[in-house]
Amino acid sequence: MPVFDYDPPERFVAGALGQPGARVFYLQARAEGRLTTVALEKLQVAALAGRLDELLDEVLRLSGGTAQVPALAPADLADDAPLDVPLAEDFRVGTMALTWDAEKAQVVIEAQEAVDEDDLERLDPAVLRVRISAGAARAFTQRALQIVAAGRPPCPLCGQPLDAAGHVCVRLNGYRGGEAAS
Repeated sequence: MPVFDYDPPERFVAGALGQPGARVFYLQARAEGRLTTVALEKLQVAALAGRLDELLDEVLRLSGGTAQVPALAPADLADDAPLDVPLAEDFRVGTMALTWDAEKAQVVIEAQEAVDEDDLERLDPAVLRVRISAGAARAFTQRALQIVAAGRPPCPLCGQPLDAAGHVCVRLNGYRGGEAAS
């Protein structure tokens, strides 16, 4: 099982390439001349960002405010740069896990490779393991949520993403937006 371990990375970000509606999402970690890029779904990026914020808020709450966890992303940790190149996908993410290492005051993020059910010989999927500070985790979350929000705007009626040509809205009984008023 290849383990891509970054403790800590010089950079850990979420990013996307392509046009809204056809974007491919990535997590990318870089340190000491190594670069690991893993592909995942938009919903996985959103879930990771949401869970990271929840985890940090809970750590802060349980510590009574004494934990070194910033409430907001520190401005000096903001990263708006594009993904690093060359962009070579190491694997596609299946499952992810988050933990708080209280001894080191770090978040540990693990993204495990998706394995087909038909591929029973692959018992050791690849893993990307990243250890980052609470501030870096807040900065990661802020960027990840911006990346997710930069997609197609939601339909005001049903919340599903709108394509340039509209979409078939379930709230309009199958009519395309704008066609129901005729």
